[in-house]
Amino acid sequence: MIACLRPLSALCLAGLLVACASPPSSTLGELPRTPEASIEQLLQQAGDSPSEEANLLRLSAADLAYRQKKFGRAASILDLVKLDDLKPAQQVYASTLAAELALARDMPKAALKALAHPSLARLAELPVEQQVRTQLARAAALQEDGQTLAAAQERIFIAPLLHDQAAANNHATIWTLVASLPDEQLQAAGDSDLAGWLALARAAKTTGTLQQQQAAIDDWRARHPGHPAALSLPESLSKLQELSSQPLTEIALLLPQEGQLAAVARALRDGFLAAHYQAQQAGQKPPNIQFYDSSRLRSMDEFYQQAQAAGVQLVIGPLEKPLVTQLGAREQLPITTLALNYSETSQEGPAQLFQFGLAAEDEAREAARRAWADGMRRAVALVPRGEWGDRVLAAFRQSWQAAGGSLIAAEHVDQPVELARQIAELFQLRQSEARAKKLQNTLGVAVAAQPARRQDVDFIFLAATPQQAQQIKPTLAFQYAGDVPVYATSHLFTGNHDPAQYLDMNGIRFCETPWLLDSNDPLRQQVASQWPQAGGSLGRLYAMGVDAYRLAPRLNQLKALPDTRLDGLSGSLSLNPAQRIERQLPWAEFRDGRVQRLPDTFN
Repeated sequence: MIACLRPLSALCLAGLLVACASPPSSTLGELPRTPEASIEQLLQQAGDSPSEEANLLRLSAADLAYRQKKFGRAASILDLVKLDDLKPAQQVYASTLAAELALARDMPKAALKALAHPSLARLAELPVEQQVRTQLARAAALQEDGQTLAAAQERIFIAPLLHDQAAANNHATIWTLVASLPDEQLQAAGDSDLAGWLALARAAKTTGTLQQQQAAIDDWRARHPGHPAALSLPESLSKLQELSSQPLTEIALLLPQEGQLAAVARALRDGFLAAHYQAQQAGQKPPNIQFYDSSRLRSMDEFYQQAQAAGVQLVIGPLEKPLVTQLGAREQLPITTLALNYSETSQEGPAQLFQFGLAAEDEAREAARRAWADGMRRAVALVPRGEWGDRVLAAFRQSWQAAGGSLIAAEHVDQPVELARQIAELFQLRQSEARAKKLQNTLGVAVAAQPARRQDVDFIFLAATPQQAQQIKPTLAFQYAGDVPVYATSHLFTGNHDPAQYLDMNGIRFCETPWLLDSNDPLRQQVASQWPQAGGSLGRLYAMGVDAYRLAPRLNQLKALPDTRLDGLSGSLSLNPAQRIERQLPWAEFRDGRVQRLPDTFN
């Protein structure tokens, strides 16, 4: 896609002066004029005009309806105009409007198809305003289709055609797109402006302290003095300098050393310390860490008094949910705190409290995001019976419906013997069998009929243990639903890579931490060599400990710059308005018992 975008954009730039200086050729045709009448008046006039003039009037009417956000009306008017009857300029105009209407209906692939019309080869001959409109529609379609790099490149080509606020908006969008790209797409490209943007994104992703990140950005500006982003640094980066002038030197790590959560706390602590030692080995000056045992606390007030006396600037912990809930109910805290769990209530907590954990709700929202990006629109859900399953389903439903998706039905999985019945009900197989039986009774003869499942389901959202998932996929096949895509949370993956364990899960897509999907990460290899259990499901906790360390100096950055993301080992991390860390996760699929990572669609 990228290779074919550049010639089109280059033609637009080369034709800029031609478009401004010369009237359209007779073969190109004229564009519809800005209407000074209502939609009805334009359509009435079109009915009394020769065919070519009528088409121009109908295009004007369709465009006016689009600008008034009457998308259905605009589409019906546009349907009255046959593309083959138009001259090239009008075909470009109609194709662009069709793409914009498709985008209004969340149909990016249809928009890209409309913009693939052969008339677009003459886009550079049209006025600049039309060139900009068409290419902005293409950029938006590419972005909505998950082609983030191509969308950024299209906007980079458009940039010289823009001025004032439109140029500023495009500049900011380029950075948003480039900054969201995964690392493997941030390599140098042939185009100098694009290569510069990608290099800036790599600099901004520098791990370590804010000071090191700022130094990497300053170095980039020195090497790219004429780049558009150097002349006007993105807002999120221009604020870094102020934040980087406040170094973090003392951290308190507050975790239980005894009790039910002691093993979890050890994994978090070891991941945290591994990141600390890695920073030391890299020549950084990491903050000093003070250890406190939350299982022996008499009160949080007493702890904060001790921590303040010891010069602590940031508390990492507690892990225990009751303590986090207690902190969330306070009006303010004496020290900024990154809790390693989430409070029971959803009410807004004190400004000094941040919350971070491996929430199953994050994965439910991630499944909704990924399925939508993959073009799915109608879902059914299978979740465990109980409070945990209810929370996961609620998070999926809220996120899925907010995106515009439809949740047709849901079942709560409990007893294995009930699974076949539940799946049959989910896909309305019993109704199909009943219809066949009724027909047989009516005819009085045996009827050869295979049960047919409902056809209005695009995919299944699944939250299940490995044991449940091993039963569910074969049961789906048995119940004539084996071809329905399944999007699952990470809970069905144990972390090991024994093919025999996953043969019955073939085709299931699931989100997972980068820690468990990227076995080549240097820190993961170092940790797993010392603690082998970090290579299994406990690895998610080690990854969370690493990310807690990396989040520590970035909390104010995430708060001041809401669009900022941190690429962590537990996911791509951001801060929501309630000051809870949310994770976006990469995806994988079981194929012949093996885990195959899927291309990212972060956007």
